[in-house]
This record gives sequence, C-alpha cells and structure tokens, in this order.
Amino acid sequence: MKDNYEVPAMMTKEDVTMMILSAKKQAGMTWEGIAEKIDMSPVWTHSACMGMNGFPRDKAEALVSVMGLPQEAISVLEEPPTKVWEQAVPTDPCIYRLYEIVGVYGPTIKALIEEKFGTGIMSAIDFEMAITRVENPKGDRVKIEMSGKYLAYNSW
Repeated sequence: MKDNYEVPAMMTKEDVTMMILSAKKQAGMTWEGIAEKIDMSPVWTHSACMGMNGFPRDKAEALVSVMGLPQEAISVLEEPPTKVWEQAVPTDPCIYRLYEIVGVYGPTIKALIEEKFGTGIMSAIDFEMAITRVENPKGDRVKIEMSGKYLAYNSW
C-alpha cells in the first residue's frame, strides 16, 4: 500500500498520526493486523501511533513500510512522547467509563497494591496491557489486563 503524501516541511507526531489513520482506513486494516505485521502488541501499536510512545527504529521502519508512509516519518515515530490530555474529563462514553472506574476503584487499587507490595506505584512505562473479548451468555464482556512493574518509593 503506497500513498502520495504531501510531506510538511517540519513533520510532527500529529501529522504522522493523521497519515497512519488515513492509510489504515484506506487499506481497511485493523490495529491487530498492523501490530502483527510489525511484531508488536495491538495496545502498544495503537498508543505509539497516537504519539503516546516512541517507536524503536526497527519498528518505526516496519510501520512506515506497512502503512506506505514517507521515510521522513521514521524519525518522527522515534521521538519520545509528550503526553498531553486536553480535557479534564473526557466526553467519549468509552473513555469516560475508564475514568469512572479509576474514580470509583482507584483508591481500592492503590490500597491493595500497598498491602501486597508496600508503598509505591505501578509503572506505566514498564507496562503491558491486553484487551480481549470474553463470551458470556448475559452479553459479551470486555477484559482488560494490565501488568506494570512495581516501583517502590525511595527515601534519600
């Protein structure tokens, strides 16, 4: 799949994200399919394509090839992220529900982590996540599994 993109003089992560979304739509690809082609997880692949993670060079090169992006996109994909949330509480129903879960269960999650590990946090950098569909006679369920390295608070 190749597309003729007009390459901006100074390409940004936002430019590359728009190119990825356009190429994905035109090709009728899924995030699972894209991730499989670059040998990464779908969760990480989507997050990185949205600019929330930086690609290792080999994965940036693979994505550019798979999506038919300009070569200039490789260096942009490699850039470390600047994570910015533009609104305090999202209005998208799916994302709002995740905020609701954290609002309701966040203190519980924190308390149970501290009971099991001590005072600290779960890393969002050394982190893995999987999203699966679980069949259920009452209606299929969304299963989100998260695994992050435990990081104890240090005193010095």
